[in-house]
Amino acid sequence: MTPTAGPYAGTSRLDAARRTLELEALGDDPRIDLLVIGGGVTGAGVALDAASRGLRTVLVEARDLAFGTSRWSSKLVHGGLRYLASGRIKVARESAVERGVLMTRTAPHLIRALPQLVPLLPDLLRPGQATLIRTGFHAGDALRLTAGTPGALLPRVRRIDADRTRRLAPGVRTDGLRGALVAHDGQLVDDARLVVALARTAAQYGASVLTRVRAEQVTGTSARLVDTLTGQELAVRAGAVVNATGVWAGEVDTSIRLRPSRGTHLLVDAQALGNPTAALTVPVPGSTSRFVFALPQQLGRVAIGLTDEDAPGPIPDEPQPTEAELSFLLDTVNAALETALTRADVRGAYAGLRPLIDTGDGSTADISREHAVLENPDGVVTVVGGKLTTYRKMAEDAVDAAVRLRGLSARACWTARLPLIGAPGHRDSRPLPTGEGGAGPVPASLVARHGGAAHEVLAAGESAPIAEGLDVTRAEIAYAVTHEGALDVADVLDRRTRIGLVAEDAERARKAVEEIVGECRGAGQEG
Repeated sequence: MTPTAGPYAGTSRLDAARRTLELEALGDDPRIDLLVIGGGVTGAGVALDAASRGLRTVLVEARDLAFGTSRWSSKLVHGGLRYLASGRIKVARESAVERGVLMTRTAPHLIRALPQLVPLLPDLLRPGQATLIRTGFHAGDALRLTAGTPGALLPRVRRIDADRTRRLAPGVRTDGLRGALVAHDGQLVDDARLVVALARTAAQYGASVLTRVRAEQVTGTSARLVDTLTGQELAVRAGAVVNATGVWAGEVDTSIRLRPSRGTHLLVDAQALGNPTAALTVPVPGSTSRFVFALPQQLGRVAIGLTDEDAPGPIPDEPQPTEAELSFLLDTVNAALETALTRADVRGAYAGLRPLIDTGDGSTADISREHAVLENPDGVVTVVGGKLTTYRKMAEDAVDAAVRLRGLSARACWTARLPLIGAPGHRDSRPLPTGEGGAGPVPASLVARHGGAAHEVLAAGESAPIAEGLDVTRAEIAYAVTHEGALDVADVLDRRTRIGLVAEDAERARKAVEEIVGECRGAGQEG
């Protein structure tokens, strides 16, 4: 019996019943081609790459999809300008190429072009810094050209006047404002949603995606899997094992040495900054390559980030921002604002840990963001480092290594041409009109999060908002349980909808979410 036999064969639907069936199938036949450990963006990418090549693939995640670093990013799909500025040509070009793949083929429904403006204020930029930034922006535009990303998708660098600057970023300080330099980059509607789309597409190609399953006693060809919901255990034999656990990689492979770096963001209401439609880019004092960004987000928020701090010690499930980091972010962004933000304006905050490879001395900001694929003495293949934008290339390299080292029979990688669920070109996607919702056109916010799968989402429940002031529909809550693998309320609030980023929002929505989750789980058990 294969993992996707029966009613789930060829479908992207993930739910509790499928999880049970696939665990049973794995118990009946524990021989698989590839075991992937880790359900973040890299692990989900590895699972999709392997399954689409025809390998019998199982992904196990001890918690939930996008539980770790993959949900704590800036939501940017960027072209590697910072790496170009520091001389890291290879990673800069790779970033630009992978950005183009994401925005044109893999997930254009989840990404938009975001203007990023640097305000030309007399006391914000050091002498000559505007010229340096303009040169860097043009170098980034050259990267876009070499990557083949059309200018219609990511417009060329330009300078705009003060009036246009204020329209894009109404909160900007006006005293002495001489306009702004503007470049464009890609922005995800949600990083966790990309992970879910990858995992579901992998499932559609035959992968078993098993959350709440912990891998123990891992070798290059085997592991003991523990269902953390029931305590049941089973042993699997794999042609190859890929460790894609990010900052937890050293717990699977003790030969791996990482130096995690904490990146912190704070959240404010978009209204506090005049509802900007562009990212405000503020140079960090004393640095030529670091900036703090005020990034418009879904659900009426702006995320201000980010930091780059050493994070030694045990890896927490949910890293916590420090007060010093929040103060640094506020102080830096306030230098460009008409009305300063205060601690009272902060609605929420989050921090993620970058899984950087330990290269010895120096600041974490100076450590390369290149990824590495390593094999330990037991034969476990670990993929580590990198960043969200380059997840697909990381996955390709990891599967290539596993196939080569273990002599697996697999087709060549083709994920650069493979659209995810919801993307144009995916067999289950279809274009939809947008509007204000109700019985008429589909809400634009729902299309932004689900693309061409929005019609399927609306069929799962009611189009009414889950709570006042939140544009997440009740149908999206139900769909998270019936199609996206959410097993409990936390999965829905914190990783499928991101309502949980602001504690007050989560509390307003919690009762309704609990009711819908309970109804969907009950209906699933009866079915």
